[in-house]
Amino acid sequence: MSLDAELRDAVIALARKAAVEILAVYESEFAVQCKDDRSPLTAADMASHRCIVAGLQALTPEIPVLSEESKDLDIAARREWQTFWLVDPLDGTREFIKRNGEFTVNIALIEDGVATFGVIQQPVTGALWHGAPGAGAFRREEDADAAIRVRVPAAAPLRIAASRSHRDARTQALLDAFGGEAVACGSSLKFCRIAEGEMDLYPRFGPTSEWDTAAGQAILEAAGGAVLDPQGRPFRYNQRESLLNGDFIALGDPALRERLPA
Repeated sequence: MSLDAELRDAVIALARKAAVEILAVYESEFAVQCKDDRSPLTAADMASHRCIVAGLQALTPEIPVLSEESKDLDIAARREWQTFWLVDPLDGTREFIKRNGEFTVNIALIEDGVATFGVIQQPVTGALWHGAPGAGAFRREEDADAAIRVRVPAAAPLRIAASRSHRDARTQALLDAFGGEAVACGSSLKFCRIAEGEMDLYPRFGPTSEWDTAAGQAILEAAGGAVLDPQGRPFRYNQRESLLNGDFIALGDPALRERLPA
């Protein structure tokens, strides 16, 4: 589908509205629950979820919405979707609980398995990024857009984004192989930093879910970067029974793929 400026701005406004809901909880004494997979859940996750799902259903009633906090969906029905919204209402709940500000709202449009539009909102700072491959990537301050691009060519020392909450031996080995500078960063902000040219690379070995990466991939690819699986193939969505992602590497300069260890 063609995402016109009016719908784009309505989705951006919805992400900002969800951020307000999140901050209302962030500034209070909130409780933390554990979901079945032992990941944390707060009232902010659910408030943002309700806000975004209701808003998207009002804006585009013909397009299904899949949110991290949705109830389990029938796999066969989901696999029939050609176009749908993929939402992480609060990406970085662990960062939210730590109160370090590095959490986001992620909204992506998926068409035939491809992330064709993404919005990422950082509630604490108010920063917002959006982009669509082929149409460009932008950072929006208030109501003004500034175009962003990845750093090409990537020059030494490489700045390699690393998760604050997830770091394993394979990630460390890649950091050592590139000899770059590791920069700690939480949630989908890593994609935004690469899209802006502030970082060059984000490796992730270990489980993530499709709603963790879709909006970031759309923005990064719109800025000239790439998100690849270990075989060098672009990431795709809603192609498997599980909504878990495999390993991936997000690149600013696509030429870096030639330097990846086999």
